[in-house]
Amino acid sequence: MNIDTREITLEPADNARLLSLCGPFDDNIKQLERRLGIEINRRDNHFKLTGRPICVTAAVDILRSLYVDTAPMRGQIQDIEPEQIHLAIKEARVLEQSAESVPDYGKAINIKTKRGVIKPRTPNQAQYIANILDHDITFGVGPAGTGKTYLAVAAAVDALERQEIRRILLTRPAVEAGEKLGFLPGDLSQKVDPYLRPLYDALFEMLGFEKVEKLIERNVIEVAPLAYMRGRTLKRRLYYSR
Repeated sequence: MNIDTREITLEPADNARLLSLCGPFDDNIKQLERRLGIEINRRDNHFKLTGRPICVTAAVDILRSLYVDTAPMRGQIQDIEPEQIHLAIKEARVLEQSAESVPDYGKAINIKTKRGVIKPRTPNQAQYIANILDHDITFGVGPAGTGKTYLAVAAAVDALERQEIRRILLTRPAVEAGEKLGFLPGDLSQKVDPYLRPLYDALFEMLGFEKVEKLIERNVIEVAPLAYMRGRTLKRRLYYSR
């Protein structure tokens, strides 16, 4: 993996403008580091950036552009909000370009579905899939909508199609809002299914409704509440707990 280091100096030096750019406690800088997977060191108006070349270049452009936006208007310095950092990264499309430009990202997973090839679009997603493929146990933690469930199911489908595993086991705690499993209506499948709907949606998209139904009937794809997993032996299975 290529690592690049660049140093820039933002002119004119103005502590008030630098404070606006970096945010309280350097929160804006930390957001850039976290989102782009780079390291930024600052001393006054001098910045040193280290990371993947495409991400470093994008961060340099973003810092320079936003520093211009801090220029006083009618005597007031314009504050840079975290939302502006987010929009600047999104407009630069650097995360998508980074995912496409690093060979390991494309090789991490390659599944053909009705929507085309599934591959990670951000460095964190690439690392997430790499961890799933390389380790026996992987914990995925993050906000809703970041692809945790979808990519985990994609990895499971990929392994099943290549016969690396024999079964897919989906589970989650079947307790919601203080309710106990026995008090929920329906049989076992009906009790648990609503909580696993995102998993089913991903499976239906990747494999098709009929194939998923057949795999469930053959018990190749199994759905069970977490409480029922005690004592189970997981051999050549991909186990997903939500």
